[in-house]
Order: sequence, then C-alpha cells, then structure tokens
Amino acid sequence: MTDDSSASSDIAKTADKANQLWSDLVPVIAFVVSYNVLRLVDFEARFGLEILSKDNALFWATGLLVALTAWFIIMKLVRGEKVPLFMVFSSAIVGGFGLLGIILQERAFIYVKPTIQQVFLGGLVVFSVLIGRNIWKVMFRTVFDLPDHAWNTLALRWAGYFFAMALWNEFLWRYYVPGFEQPLLIGGIPIAPAGTYEFLGITFGEKNAESIWANWKIGNMVITLIFALANTPYTLKHMRDGDDKEEASPA
Repeated sequence: MTDDSSASSDIAKTADKANQLWSDLVPVIAFVVSYNVLRLVDFEARFGLEILSKDNALFWATGLLVALTAWFIIMKLVRGEKVPLFMVFSSAIVGGFGLLGIILQERAFIYVKPTIQQVFLGGLVVFSVLIGRNIWKVMFRTVFDLPDHAWNTLALRWAGYFFAMALWNEFLWRYYVPGFEQPLLIGGIPIAPAGTYEFLGITFGEKNAESIWANWKIGNMVITLIFALANTPYTLKHMRDGDDKEEASPA
C-alpha cells in the first residue's frame, strides 16, 4: 500500500511539473508564432485589416502572451491548485508591462519587460536567502530533499542566472531594435538615448531587426532548460534518502 501511495505521489508531482512546463512554454510559443504570422502574411495589404498590420505584430503577440499567462493561472485556481509564488510575481510583471505597452502603444515597455522580470526574480531569490527564507527551497522542497547549504547554492546559482538573462535581454533589444527618435524615458528614468549610441565599443540602435529579439524568446527557453540540466548533477549529488533524514532528525 505504501509503495502504491508513493508511486501515486510521484506521478502527481510529475504531472504537476509537466503542467508547469506547459504553462511556461505555451505563452512563449504563441507569442513567437503570432508575431511571425502577422509579419509574414501582411493582413493589411491582403485583406485591408489595418489593425492587423505588420507594425502592430508586437502588440498583438504581447496581448496573446499576457492572455495565455493569465489563463493558465486562472485554470490553476479553478482546479484548486497552488499558484507558485514565482509565477505570481513573474505574471504580474509580464501582464503589467505588456498591457502598458499595448495601451500606450509604446514598444519600449515590451522590450524592457523581460529585463525587469529577471532582475526582480533574481533580487527576490537573493533576498529570501539573506533572510533565511530560501524561496527556492519553499518551491521545490516537495520534489527534492536537500540540505540547506545545497538549497542556498542552487538558489544563488539561479539568481545569478536571472541577472545574466536580464543583461542578455538588454543587449538583444538595444542591439537589434532601431534607435528611438527621442531619448527613451520610463517613469522619468533615462533608459536609452535617441538614435544610435556606443557602449563598450558596440554600436546600439543602428539595426532594424526587432524580429531577432522577438524570436529569441524560444532561444531563452532553450538556455533555461540547459541551465536547469546543468544543475541536475549537483542536485542529485546532495539528495537525501529516507535513512539520511532519519539520521538528521533528533532522537
């Protein structure tokens, strides 16, 4: 009976992780597909649908991304499932900046959204470790049983990853998106100067290849998967079995 319960629990955990993976992948895939369809088909020229013009592709794709992200959260709540804290914060940033970009018709909010999202998540992880409430352990302790030092190491590795991805997004959009006519300010904070500019010997704002930045979202998912797999040996090395837990618990 115990073995059957354990097997059922493992199946439930696996299914939950699969659902979580789909909730991350589907919105991103929908964003990339819808963006490219709108840019390639040219609905304005073929069908006279100005609202679906190539220039609006980024806004429609972002709207679909926001809608699907919200839908996955709503479905979790309807099923009575817990919504991971990371998903709540991440979705709030995606939805907030995505909707701002659409409502104000300002692409800059959409470009910087991943940067703010990654910086916030990285900061949240570091802060949780510093105050002794490791959020990485809170999220995954039902899946892995690790000593605290291993949880802290994994959490800080992922925090570093989030910060690195924030810098990567900044490079991508600044390098491939054409320069702005006016200096870019968000909330009064200068984000980018007008036109082209140089930094560390690299010229930014001279290309007109927004599609490279948009399509690279799939590349980011691949990088995330590779990073997760790279941390698997460390996780497995520090996994504790039942005997370890009994020895660690006080008599």
